[in-house]
Amino acid sequence: MTVRLTLISPATSEALKEVRFDDGSPLDPAGIARAEAAAGSLPPAVATYTSPSPRCRRTAHALGLAPAEPLAALAACDMGRWRGQTLDSVAGAEAEAVALWLDDPTAAPHGGESLREVRHRVAAWLDTLGSQAGHIVAVVEPDAIRAAVVHALSAPDQAFWRLDVRPLTATRLSGRSGRWNLLSGHALAP
Repeated sequence: MTVRLTLISPATSEALKEVRFDDGSPLDPAGIARAEAAAGSLPPAVATYTSPSPRCRRTAHALGLAPAEPLAALAACDMGRWRGQTLDSVAGAEAEAVALWLDDPTAAPHGGESLREVRHRVAAWLDTLGSQAGHIVAVVEPDAIRAAVVHALSAPDQAFWRLDVRPLTATRLSGRSGRWNLLSGHALAP
């Protein structure tokens, strides 16, 4: 059976604009407007999911995907004590820790999850989809999209940082567990 999976990144929020590790902040008005304008642009889905974050749930709602089931497996990386801080402020206070985090996918100097743990968590969910057929839509954090693509392509963990996930874009995977094809980075049509 072939599954077609569309992973949608959330609309813009203040945390994103400030390059701040997400702390549950809401979408900004422009992000909501863009998502609402794109409502109805996705083909029908047999299932819809979302990361548990407020910005992903609100994006799904604005896109008209409610009710989308929130899944912990699709959450952003747990940033531990860095949550809510800007990357600049953390880099200023903990330059070596940030360098380690960016260089070593097994490192979690912030006390949360490592990027490898995120990849494994998202990969486990992705692999469960192999028994389903049809189109599935999930509004998920950019971390989850990167992890899914790295897993789908059997790329090394270091490829995580080489993937740029823009707000309110669709990344499409098709296939089944163990064999995925990628069609990435399509803007949602308003």
